[in-house]
Amino acid sequence: MRNYSAISNAQAGFTLIELVMVIVILGILSAVAIPKFVDLRGDAQAAATQAVASAVSTGSAINVSIRKVNSSKGVAVTDCAHGTLLLQGGLPTGYSMGGGLPQSIPDGSTVNCTLTGPSGTSANASLIGIP
Repeated sequence: MRNYSAISNAQAGFTLIELVMVIVILGILSAVAIPKFVDLRGDAQAAATQAVASAVSTGSAINVSIRKVNSSKGVAVTDCAHGTLLLQGGLPTGYSMGGGLPQSIPDGSTVNCTLTGPSGTSANASLIGIP
């Protein structure tokens, strides 16, 4: 006959209370973390629009330098809509410049033009007028 009193009463798994507590803790962590990550898309689109606007502004400065050296090179910038011509290949898909309304840029002056990006994001690009 065997002596069963020597067998220890070790647990073979987690209790129901321990499992429920883990699920509650995971729920609280996800409730706190998910809203922070969901809003990142809007921030990324705004940053991308600002980066494209900065590239257009830089392209405008380079264009003025090129046209002053040789007026047959570069592009004439007399309107905000001409900002789309300052990037090689044009603006990326989903971006527009000038808002459809003509905004003239006098020769040698700098005008802030609105660049509109995805999801209604916008940023200002500084264009320098040059015929």
